[in-house]
Amino acid sequence: MVKEECYILGKITKPFGVKGQVVFFLDVDCPSDYANLDSASVDVKGNLVPYFFDIQSVNGNKAVVQFEDLSIEEAHALVGADLYLPLDMLPKLTGNQFYFHEVVGFSVVDRNHGPIGTIAAVIDYPAQPLFQIMNNGVEILIPVIDQVIDSVDRESKIINISAPEGLIELYLE
Repeated sequence: MVKEECYILGKITKPFGVKGQVVFFLDVDCPSDYANLDSASVDVKGNLVPYFFDIQSVNGNKAVVQFEDLSIEEAHALVGADLYLPLDMLPKLTGNQFYFHEVVGFSVVDRNHGPIGTIAAVIDYPAQPLFQIMNNGVEILIPVIDQVIDSVDRESKIINISAPEGLIELYLE
């Protein structure tokens, strides 16, 4: 399995207790959805390696985990590593909700300007994510917020938006 076929579930953050347990930080919207998970791939020096484990508790975004068949030292050596799951394990989203990776390549149509380009990437800035839209070699950055996104048509691969007044003109004039 390669990273391009996976999403980041979270990270192994620290050792826990004296029996070789570790803490997973689950970087997901509903950590409790993963309470029965029994395996994930761990990024070990750039390679995804599958590991089996028992989740002993989930509290908020943190899970206490006991790896199967690993010594305390081996488990603790994984601290700091990212956790991955296959993309097909992502819950399906509907309506205007979407995963950033799934909208790359979608066309963007603005209510006032019509088609403005294709999403090349979603830039995940801490303040707010941005669509990076390419229009004949010109980059247009549009905030990914509910007030801007009117609808997402997965079948036609089109996102309809209402960009803030004057934003698109900044890029195209």
